[in-house]
Amino acid sequence: MEVNGYKIEPGARLADANLADANLADANLKGANLKGANLKGANLYRADLSGAKLSEARWNPTGMSQKYADLTGANLYHADLSDADLWRVNLSDANLRNANLTGAKVYYADLRNADLTGANLTGAWFFHADLWNADLWNADLWNADLAGANLERANLERANLSGANLSGANLERANLERANLKGANLKGANLKGANLSGANLEGADLRSANLKLTHTTDEFKVIARLEGANLKGANLKGANLYQADLSDANLELANLELANLELANLSGANLEGTTMPDGTKHD
Repeated sequence: MEVNGYKIEPGARLADANLADANLADANLKGANLKGANLKGANLYRADLSGAKLSEARWNPTGMSQKYADLTGANLYHADLSDADLWRVNLSDANLRNANLTGAKVYYADLRNADLTGANLTGAWFFHADLWNADLWNADLWNADLAGANLERANLERANLSGANLSGANLERANLERANLKGANLKGANLKGANLSGANLEGADLRSANLKLTHTTDEFKVIARLEGANLKGANLKGANLYQADLSDANLELANLELANLELANLSGANLEGTTMPDGTKHD
């Protein structure tokens, strides 16, 4: 298969290739070298990019050489990007619906406004990636590393984040409704104004997490919503839960030592065996 004069095949050498708007649907580019390639608006529907290299950083006699592929607005619907190297790659506005990114290295990548609904992201590395306003509805992020990632305004409704590392992540005003965060690491995460209603946070670590009210004007108030959330055994030591809605939440055996519960709504919450902010156990 040849496109724009480039040979499209497994292991193809396509560094710096200009494939903008190219039709690469169903292409087999497994293990290909696409470092610095221009793939803006390219159609990669169901393409096999597993193990492909799309970025590079190395020292040479003149200093550091860096090459990052540009996939802005590319169509990667159902594409296979498992174990691909996407470090610092531009995937903003890309269509990654139902794509396979298991084990992919996506750290520091630009995924702003990307559509990742239903994508398989298990074990992927999103360390410090920018996922602002990204759509991750029903995505599988089991055991993924999202430490320091920007997920502000991201839609994570019904996403599977069990065992995920979200330490230091920015989840301000993110939608986590009915998300599975069982055993997730949310230590130091920014959850101001996040919607966690109906989310499963059983055994999650929310030490020093910030769920504070984001806006204080009477006209526009955004409060962290945790109503009905399962926080059984969750570690919320030192968490800022100012004005948080914890109505009907399950806080059984949770640790709320030193947490700020000022003006928080705990009506109907299960506090059996919960460690309260003053260190006492609730009956």
